[in-house]
Amino acid sequence: MRRCVETGVPTESAVSGCVVALGMAVLTWMGLGWGCVAQAQQASVMLPKPGSMARLGSVDARYASYNIEMVQVTGGRFWKPYASASSSMKAETQKAPPTQPGRQSAPPGMSASLYEYRSPIHLDNARLVRLAKALGPSYVRVSGTWANRTWFQDDDQPARTSPPEGFGSVLTRAEWKGVLQFVQATGGSLVTSVAVSAGVRNAQGVWMPEQAQALWAYTRREGGQVAATEFMNEPTFPTISGVPVHYDAAEFARDAKLFGAFLRKNSPGTIYLGPGSVGEGSNLMPPGMQMKLMPTDAILQATGPLFDAFSYHFYGAASRRCMGRTTVEQAMSDAWLDDTLGAEKFYAALRDQYMPGRPLWVTETAEAACGGDPFSGQFVDVFRYLNQLGALAQKGVQVVMHNTLSASDYGLLDEQTLEPKPDYWATLLWKRNMGRTVLQPGVAAQAGVHIYAHCAVQGKGAVTVMVLNSRASALTLELPVAAEQATLTAAKLTSRNTEMNGILLQAADDGTVRLPAPERIRGGRVTLPGKSATFLSFPRAGNSACR
Repeated sequence: MRRCVETGVPTESAVSGCVVALGMAVLTWMGLGWGCVAQAQQASVMLPKPGSMARLGSVDARYASYNIEMVQVTGGRFWKPYASASSSMKAETQKAPPTQPGRQSAPPGMSASLYEYRSPIHLDNARLVRLAKALGPSYVRVSGTWANRTWFQDDDQPARTSPPEGFGSVLTRAEWKGVLQFVQATGGSLVTSVAVSAGVRNAQGVWMPEQAQALWAYTRREGGQVAATEFMNEPTFPTISGVPVHYDAAEFARDAKLFGAFLRKNSPGTIYLGPGSVGEGSNLMPPGMQMKLMPTDAILQATGPLFDAFSYHFYGAASRRCMGRTTVEQAMSDAWLDDTLGAEKFYAALRDQYMPGRPLWVTETAEAACGGDPFSGQFVDVFRYLNQLGALAQKGVQVVMHNTLSASDYGLLDEQTLEPKPDYWATLLWKRNMGRTVLQPGVAAQAGVHIYAHCAVQGKGAVTVMVLNSRASALTLELPVAAEQATLTAAKLTSRNTEMNGILLQAADDGTVRLPAPERIRGGRVTLPGKSATFLSFPRAGNSACR
């Protein structure tokens, strides 16, 4: 690949520069071939010396993590992919096997037409395991709305043909053992939640611990450990969770305290996450979609500082399945990319009021609620996800869990072929470049440009700077020292393919992933194409915070 790098500091009057031909996106847009060409109206950024970037804080070693939905483990009806009619999964009328009627229930109050049956996921699939292991170390959260109504069948018999009264699905020992083996094989740490529906409540409607006791005991017998857990998935949205109709904050607090006592006795090393809120602090639901919330403020008034860490979910909108209207063009706007900060601000304020000093975890996030829009699996969503990781790390959020690893349109992997989607490659680049220590990049904000800095994964004083250029035009950077560059682009924003430095990223048939070597560049002026995400590593930065 030919590269143009100029020395000297760009001036405000400069209207031309050398465009680095890093992928087909810039070539398609400009209608040009490889090489150096003039371009007007470029933004310019002078990057400070990476060795001088100050420490802001740190994140968990498993900061970028992911979810596997409980309904994937048991089999059942999950968000129907937009391409379903032409896929091998048939049409929406496909039913679960007749011997498994309890495995296809949808959440109460939700239209069955939104969902499609999936057989239980094969977590022992060698390709899936290798692809997931490449994203390590990660938390593997097995939870979701369906977990609230899942019955654990604590024997070694085949799954019952239907769950007991008060439950919606059946989880067998064999299926849970598969989860534990997957977590171990991928170097993960398990995060989950427990059933809260009518089946685990006594005559007075009080939550009882027998199901949790059985699940935890079996987990220990199989050599597993629950690293962190929530009590209930999304208690702010109780109407789809199978809890009593008039379930309120006081009842949630009573039950959450009972579960907390169970944890302290049975698994004192497990981090108690909560409350697991959703739907506040952002424009989650479009006009016309009713969403009756139990406010987090009311929940925390009732629970007090019960939880070890404050957890919440973030979706910037609902997908078109749930009347959302987000477009690809909107998904590249600064307002959309930075919307995650509104939810963080909202929940951080509640944390400070009721749980001061406790860390923040985002235990579920993706492009949109209700399984994601079609573009959630396309290159355009790379900007949303990488900006979310960078922005929340600066705010001190400790963990961000992408929903999902492989289910529906917002999965990191295609659920049929297990081909990595663009967000998978973005996650992989983050994991291999951005270490735990968060730095202040020292660059003034400007429209369409988001810049974040961390100590590099390898330590030894090295620094990595991530530059997101969501503008259509190129971005000129002035680098004070030599760097190694990895730039992600695509032929178009709606592509499901991703290129790094112009090379198509692909996984081998067995799931092995190998990234091209980064391109070495000397200090000076370097131009990044429009609609690109770049990781610049400075191995000789000598930053004292990164040693």
